[in-house]
Amino acid sequence: VQLQASGGGLVQPGGSLRLSCAASGRTFSNNGMGWFRQGPEKEREFVAGVNWRGGDKNYAVSVKGRFTISRDNAENMLYLQMTSLKPEDTAVYYCAAARRAQMVTSAREYSYWGHGTLVTVSS
Repeated sequence: VQLQASGGGLVQPGGSLRLSCAASGRTFSNNGMGWFRQGPEKEREFVAGVNWRGGDKNYAVSVKGRFTISRDNAENMLYLQMTSLKPEDTAVYYCAAARRAQMVTSAREYSYWGHGTLVTVSS
């Protein structure tokens, strides 16, 4: 079972990036999914979460209105569209699959974690 995040890179402030998370080894179409991030010298924090069907979403206050989480269960994919990026968004971003079908915000509720992808927002 593997979750692989991709799409990170260097972007200027105000720019956009789209992160992808590919699941392999099993389907996560019945699981809530989420994105977390860990910035330099910071603890891991919740960014966005979505329930199994994609209809229930939640965002951290710091990214609400700028980031959009989505999923494609047919392709076993999770996405994070990031716009109006700020230097404080710089972090390693991780995708994760929850134990439950509902959207959850606590990292303790997630049992599968992917390798992260680095996002650097800098001019």
